[in-house]
Amino acid sequence: MSLESDCDPVERKAGEPANPCVMVIFGAAGDLTKRKLIPALYNLAKEKLLSPDFAVIGVARREMSTEEFREKIGQDAREYATDGFDPKLWEQLSSHLHYVCGNFDDDLVYQQLQERLGKIDAEQGTRGNYFYYLATAPEYFSPIVQKLHAAGLTQEKNGQWRRVIIEKPFGTSLDSARALNRDLGACLKEPQIYRIDHYLGKETVQNILVFRFSNGIFEPIWNRRYIDHVQITVAENIGVEQRGGYYDAAGALRDMVPNHIFQLISLTAMEPPISFEADAVRDEQSKILRAIQPMTAEEVLRRTVRGQYGEGMVKGKRATGYRSEVKVAPDSFTETFVALKVMIDNWRWSDVPFYLRTGKYLPKRVTEIAIQFKKAPFMLFRKTPIDRLTTNRLVIRLQPDEGIALRFGAKVPGPLMRLGPVDMDFKYAETFGSKPSTGYERLLYDCMTGDATLFQRADMVEAAWSVVAPILDVWKALPARYFPNYAAGTWGPKEADDLMERDGRHWRSIEE
Repeated sequence: MSLESDCDPVERKAGEPANPCVMVIFGAAGDLTKRKLIPALYNLAKEKLLSPDFAVIGVARREMSTEEFREKIGQDAREYATDGFDPKLWEQLSSHLHYVCGNFDDDLVYQQLQERLGKIDAEQGTRGNYFYYLATAPEYFSPIVQKLHAAGLTQEKNGQWRRVIIEKPFGTSLDSARALNRDLGACLKEPQIYRIDHYLGKETVQNILVFRFSNGIFEPIWNRRYIDHVQITVAENIGVEQRGGYYDAAGALRDMVPNHIFQLISLTAMEPPISFEADAVRDEQSKILRAIQPMTAEEVLRRTVRGQYGEGMVKGKRATGYRSEVKVAPDSFTETFVALKVMIDNWRWSDVPFYLRTGKYLPKRVTEIAIQFKKAPFMLFRKTPIDRLTTNRLVIRLQPDEGIALRFGAKVPGPLMRLGPVDMDFKYAETFGSKPSTGYERLLYDCMTGDATLFQRADMVEAAWSVVAPILDVWKALPARYFPNYAAGTWGPKEADDLMERDGRHWRSIEE
């Protein structure tokens, strides 16, 4: 049965439909499945990028039959569809959904899974190609992979492929990340492991490479000679909501920096790869992560800032402090805000600081990379009324309004020599149109087609944790003394501003 809509024709993307395969979702009854994975598969079907010979097996502890699973997922698909809902298309897609009930540590579940996979291969022509999505708590990552391996479900033979997608966090420390990589490596080859970071499914993140390496006007100035510093902001205007139990054990540093933010740094700072093959791109990303200078204990005290939100006003409403959130300790010292100054020790970026900040309950939801260029020489304007020059700045916006803005100086019309800032602002939705998505479509499609470019490799994960480890050690030895230290609805503690002001710089003002 073809997974194509009988309704309005949809413009076909350049890519061909993915390979015939079965997607096995461990944790199929959870939020990630209903909010992101199923809507993403629906969008891929709508774009005709799923193979007609495609199937899904959900695995979870909840008692359900396949028919009940299809009914439940259908209700979720209607609720979380990103761009309308076509009942005919869903009817076709849902006929390819199956369910296996049981605990992830039960050998019987994997026997049942093996039998169901064999049956689907025979009936639906999926050719023995499987990928497993671990939408589970992190403590199940290793046990599930080990059980799959013991059941022979990770073995590749006769041209069949087997892949595993693992959600973050990839460990909670350098030691745990190394242990997870060892466990995975004992059962899988590295090309079979797809460590997913949904930030890399965003169009603007993918466009960083295109922007840098396909435009001859930018790459020649993308270095220490012309760039003064780089700012990366990942701000959320919500608190921890229902994630208090997880967040109080993790904190902002573990939750955001070694994955999302370091991925953005590596794409922004990497050297041109020799090709756009997956390992060629990831080789250059890995070099950047390994070139980030680990901090000494003294540098941690000077170049890092942590904060925790207290009560405040967000979007006109009273927000509670972090210590009053559900499942958060009333005397918690967990950080909800982090600001860092990191240095990359290589030829291109020597002496160019990268300032990073991320936090909960900030004034605005925004993710952006701001490239601040150095000032031009001032001699030409000495005998004019211009008393200062506008510095050039390039801003790559990842959310919520994906786009790129370039600021430069221009003469203000009139008899006097006056300079004013001008912004050239490109927005994806206005230029190319907007196709609502979950951010997972590209990543799932890439896994089906065997393109690992946007997925992290083992060495990248360990390199990122190597940078974070000294910070965690110092913060553990010296608990924060003044938490909470910023009000919900503000841009973090004053120490974050001091971090940049000591260098004669300031955070970019992000409009409300």
